[in-house]
Amino acid sequence: MKHMNYLDQQAEKTEMDGAKKAVIRHIITEKDRAPNFNLRVLTIEPGGQSPNHSHHWEHEFFVLKGKGIGEVNGEAVDLNPGDALFVPPNTQHCLRAIKTMDVI
Repeated sequence: MKHMNYLDQQAEKTEMDGAKKAVIRHIITEKDRAPNFNLRVLTIEPGGQSPNHSHHWEHEFFVLKGKGIGEVNGEAVDLNPGDALFVPPNTQHCLRAIKTMDVI
């Protein structure tokens, strides 16, 4: 079992090209014996964004706090606390913050 508050995990600067004003906290990973799941919390400051990228796995995002825009294959949607966003595999996507966002 692992139990922790996500704010106790050290934030790491997001290094991918195109990312700005964003940090990530790796909460549950392979190091925790979770081979099929990775729980991360992404914090994006106003005016910041995650990289616009794609990969062979899907993403499920859940907005904990803040306000922003999710872009999936060029289609933009507003994101607010409590919103979920599904990104299929091999699909271009990024998140942009209007107010500081914490996103799972």
